[in-house]
Amino acid sequence: MSKQLEGKIALITGGSRGIGAAIAKRLAADGAKVAITYTKGADAAASVINEIERAGGKAIGIQADAADANAVKAAVEKTFATFGRLDVLVNNAGTAIPKPFEEATLEEMDRVLDINVRGVFVATQCRGARACPIRGHEGSRQDVHPGPGQRDRKPGHHGQQCAAGSD
Repeated sequence: MSKQLEGKIALITGGSRGIGAAIAKRLAADGAKVAITYTKGADAAASVINEIERAGGKAIGIQADAADANAVKAAVEKTFATFGRLDVLVNNAGTAIPKPFEEATLEEMDRVLDINVRGVFVATQCRGARACPIRGHEGSRQDVHPGPGQRDRKPGHHGQQCAAGSD
């Protein structure tokens, strides 16, 4: 039986732990070759990659801070260079300020915006510029990105929001 994502290529930002790692493992189990990014924690990234490869999948890790536009672009480019294309983009990297709203600094909020907004924008734009599907051919993008948290009154505290689309 063929796997649902057989032959697809996925890039998961923030894929070395938590939800990102779970997404990477699931996409690989469904047949996709995956690239994951991580900022710190090369050991955690290696663990995810090893688990995917032990299960028969293919994965690579790319050190890239989602707040650094050039690093994000380089991660997309490395995915293309390694696998030849990019079918699925999961913008999972995100951050929050772990203190009450009233105590947050502008610098901390800038970091949240750099990761949660700019990083998503850059990865999606770079992927789109490289991989706009030809009309009539299947293409897809899966975005998992930070959304505003209101309950905790913490700026940048995020839940995960999923949106899928196909061309």
